[in-house]
Amino acid sequence: MDITEQVSSIGTLADDTRRALYEHVAAQPEPVSRDSAANAVGIAPHMARFHLDKLVEAGLLETEFRRLTGRSGPGAGRPSKLYRRVSQTISVSLPERRYDLVGHLLAGAIERAAGGTGLDEAVAQVAHDEGRTIAASAPPADNPDDLTRVAGVLAAQGFEPREEDDALTLANCPFDSLAREHTELVCSANLALIGGILEGMDCPHLRASGEPHADQCCVAIRRSPLR
Repeated sequence: MDITEQVSSIGTLADDTRRALYEHVAAQPEPVSRDSAANAVGIAPHMARFHLDKLVEAGLLETEFRRLTGRSGPGAGRPSKLYRRVSQTISVSLPERRYDLVGHLLAGAIERAAGGTGLDEAVAQVAHDEGRTIAASAPPADNPDDLTRVAGVLAAQGFEPREEDDALTLANCPFDSLAREHTELVCSANLALIGGILEGMDCPHLRASGEPHADQCCVAIRRSPLR
């Protein structure tokens, strides 16, 4: 789910009835029926079904079908449609932040460092490998220009790339608060990550370089001089 879809999903909760239904379902240890949710928030069952299904469409709830009596076979009745909160996390931050990604990188580096690799080297290795993985999973691009292709991949990771003078600057740092407090560590991971993306996308004529600027990512992508 991209950030536009996440914003749309969370916007669904602007309706007071839907928010009350969502909060009720999320607070229950087991999936709940339409009638149970309707009674909890004081609305008619048909209205509860309408709003619950809208929450399902928005990706905030999911459903299952089960006989509440626990019986099976003829005469056991039809299974009931039950609602529960989705298991994945939905969060929105503007500008976009990717603390899940940097946490994944640093956890992998710590594990590698425990095996004897120096921490700085471990961070660089793990971040570079993750960059290659990101590049490998990127959808094919119609535009043959490598700088434009790279911009699309970086945009999907929240970097907000901008083409300026045959280069890419990155207007947003997805790891902002960590980068402010642990600048050298996070910026070196960022540089290795983007370097891995460039390598994974087979762009040897592009290079990532550290170019710190206030209020934006410390990395820029430029074309290597022709030899």
